[in-house]
Order: sequence, then C-alpha cells, then structure tokens
Amino acid sequence: MNLSDKVLIVEGKTDKRRLEEVLVEPVQIICTFGTMGISKLDEIIEQLGDSQIFILSDADKEGRKIRKWFKKHLSESTHIYIDPKFGEVGRCPHDYLANLLLRHGFYVDTGLIMKGKFYREGNNFNGRYIKEYTG
Repeated sequence: MNLSDKVLIVEGKTDKRRLEEVLVEPVQIICTFGTMGISKLDEIIEQLGDSQIFILSDADKEGRKIRKWFKKHLSESTHIYIDPKFGEVGRCPHDYLANLLLRHGFYVDTGLIMKGKFYREGNNFNGRYIKEYTG
C-alpha cells in the first residue's frame, strides 16, 4: 500500500508524533484537534478518497464523541481502541502502540515489538514483525 491507501485519524499533534515514532511505513495521519463538526468532517472526507481508514482516538469523552461521529458518517472505517489506563494515544508506551498497530496490519519499528503483556503469541502477522518494510 502506498501513502494514499492508509489513513489514521487521531485527535492531536501529540498523538500524531507518537504514531510517527512507531510506524515505519508511510501513512497519512490526520488530526481532528479534538473537535468535530460538519465542515471539519467534510474536509477530512475530501482528503480520504478510497483510502483504508483507521480511527485511533483517546479513551476519554472527546475521543468517544469523535469515534461516534465517524461510526455514523464513515461506517466503513476501522476503529482501533487503546487501553483506557493510558487515557491518550500520545501517552501510550511505544511497545504497546507498536503491537496494537501491528495487529491492524501496519508496519512498525521492529525494535519496539516486545513479547510481554501486550504481545499475543500465535497471532498471524504474516511475518510483519520480522520482515522489513520495503515500500
């Protein structure tokens, strides 16, 4: 997949920076900046085209509100949920995010994949955790 094929929608710049630290493939990351309205939604939809859309919002009231908007208006999007104990995407540990994104088919920094409480043995990642991104 190229840059236009995968889109991650997050709330803010901190979330975007944290994802960029983990991802090794080119992914378009769009920030909602915590607000959703008809004009903002239209602007985002215009940017998406035929991309595969992933929603990764914080585990708080605003995050749930944004997720609800996308479930209603972009039902084909895939929702990725973080553990509420982290609260925000930007506060998630790198290894947690790497494993979470890996489970959804993203190429991540292999140095961040850890066998621990966030790693599920036996998942079929199609070799993604050992194969380098050649994009």
